[in-house]
Amino acid sequence: MAAKRESGSGGGSILQFAPFQSSVDEGFWHRLSSLKLNKLGIDESPIPITGFYAPCSHLQVSNHLSLLTESLPSDSDEQSSTAEISRGSRNKCTVPGTLYNSNTLESFYTIDKQSLLKQEAKKIWEDIHSGKAVEDSTVLSRFLVISFADLKKWSFHYWFAFPALVLDPPATVVDLKPASLWFSSQEAESVSAACSDWRNSSLTADVPYFLLTIAPNSRATIRHLKDWEACEGDGQKLLFGFYDPCHLQNHPGWPLRNFLALILTRWKLKSVLFLCYRENRGFTDLGLSLVGEALITVPQGWGDHQCVPNTVGWELNKGRKVPRCISLAKSMDPTRLAISAADLNLKLMRWRQLPSLNLDILSSRKCLLLGAGTLGCQVARMLMAWGVRKITLLDNGRVAMSNPLRQSLYTLDDCLNGGDFKAMAAVKSLERIFPAVAAEGVVMAIPMPGHPVPCQEEDSVLDDCRRLTDLILSHDVIFLLTDTRESRWLPTLLCANTNKITITAALGFDSFLVMRHGPGPFSITHDVKTEAVNGLSADMDNLGLNNRDGGQRLGCYFCNDVVAPTDSTANRTLDQQCTVTRPGLAPIASALAVELFVGVLHHPKGIYAGAEFANSIDSGSSEQPLGILPHQIRGSLSQFSQMTLVGHSSNSCTACCSTVRSDNSILFYFLNQVLNGVL
Repeated sequence: MAAKRESGSGGGSILQFAPFQSSVDEGFWHRLSSLKLNKLGIDESPIPITGFYAPCSHLQVSNHLSLLTESLPSDSDEQSSTAEISRGSRNKCTVPGTLYNSNTLESFYTIDKQSLLKQEAKKIWEDIHSGKAVEDSTVLSRFLVISFADLKKWSFHYWFAFPALVLDPPATVVDLKPASLWFSSQEAESVSAACSDWRNSSLTADVPYFLLTIAPNSRATIRHLKDWEACEGDGQKLLFGFYDPCHLQNHPGWPLRNFLALILTRWKLKSVLFLCYRENRGFTDLGLSLVGEALITVPQGWGDHQCVPNTVGWELNKGRKVPRCISLAKSMDPTRLAISAADLNLKLMRWRQLPSLNLDILSSRKCLLLGAGTLGCQVARMLMAWGVRKITLLDNGRVAMSNPLRQSLYTLDDCLNGGDFKAMAAVKSLERIFPAVAAEGVVMAIPMPGHPVPCQEEDSVLDDCRRLTDLILSHDVIFLLTDTRESRWLPTLLCANTNKITITAALGFDSFLVMRHGPGPFSITHDVKTEAVNGLSADMDNLGLNNRDGGQRLGCYFCNDVVAPTDSTANRTLDQQCTVTRPGLAPIASALAVELFVGVLHHPKGIYAGAEFANSIDSGSSEQPLGILPHQIRGSLSQFSQMTLVGHSSNSCTACCSTVRSDNSILFYFLNQVLNGVL
């Protein structure tokens, strides 16, 4: 609010100005949050921003200087570091500004505000003396903002400053009245028409400072400030006009302060007629606009270009010199808030510890989890924590009363009435935890060797084989998390055949195995179904022990077996049929399985990466931000130990060797038919 008028020298009153008021759109804070997380990190360098304001357009409400989404540059690397702003809008006069965003709340409060204000004032002062302010008058309204973004709570602390050069002694006003009373009726009509033309032209609509001349015949003309010499001394009335955001009848708006400094410095005028241009609902309103005469005394030292005048301009908050704070948490859509919060930790990793973390590759990968039990529940949650958003869970079991304590996605409600299918209950739980996840449940059994199939179920088993094949083909990563060896065999064979990233996690009572399978027989660029059409057996004959780069291929889960998988559940006691493990084992193995998967995605060689060991000369761990990429991790809770091993592919493996075709010709004929779409 403008201060009370005081009497000045010469009988005039000290000219008081109504301060600028700020307004920040929610979109600005969202853009700042994204920019901070994805591009700026801990960088506190000043950010160029753009503010917008327009002439007052209401009898009782002043216009604000607003920050919108487009006020900030995009966080895309392809975009410029400055915001791309379209010019020529009558309702959005652009004003250059600077944002200083602090990393901590403490630094926000302790920042040297007076020094920052002085820096911005110096820019205005230099623009006045260099002539830039005459060519581009928007620089006269430069502003700055200091801020702190609390991205956990979605609250934002901020403080605006609108630097104004102080005239000392202050300017006085001889006469200030509505423009409709200052102009004659003919002049008023011509001025209104000239202002309308200026405002309606895309070339001048957002030019906030101008010259208004009125000829003896009452004809009004509006010119750019650079045309001052053409207007001087030609016998016309000359007024210095500006877009005034203020609605008060007794005070001009804040933009006039630096405008008077420009007039005094550039043109040495000590008596200035000014027009506070205002509108009413988009049309020129000379009854609301003001005309006044300001008398200026040259301040001491004003002629020294190196001496920046005193500056004021920090915005008051309800009459107090304190910053503002806004919280968007309550106004945000819960799903959107959940997505932002879920990605926060991952994006913070890229600030210091892991700049090369590729969140796009994680969020775009489709993961198939075979098994939705103790391991499957943990792996699904870990994947979401790493930013994976596309998860399919396959299981044909139902949730039992014994499950919820060990399997983190289930509750007692899932056990009632015979129990829900695990795959479907897990999907519902994932969606409750994180609504943005794209989860799918598949209820089906995995065909297993050693388990006889009755004649009446042959068609169903063949359908399951075909469906499993399609699922593996449509996903990027396969996790083998079932609780029997034989249930892993067919998926292992299909994954090797389709060259998919495959991660196995298996549990004993107090020990675990986590491993990644080596690459399959085909190049990653081959089309699997086309290969099958040309003869799957021919492809399998080419399945050797070496990678495409000549290195020895890493083995699969079955490469160290000496016998084929059989029915491991027949003739077993209850404790042998159930997965009896120490409760802490599954979370450890699940976490390692997901970390291994993330390591494969970020390794330059991907699935073809060799086994790496700690402290190994050729491990390449110093070059990989996530560290080494092992082949197998075996751990023991009884000894609280863990070791990394490597097992190369075997030419006797029942799932991925070149001789498996001759030993299982009937099986491969069946798989050939499935891949060809015959069955």
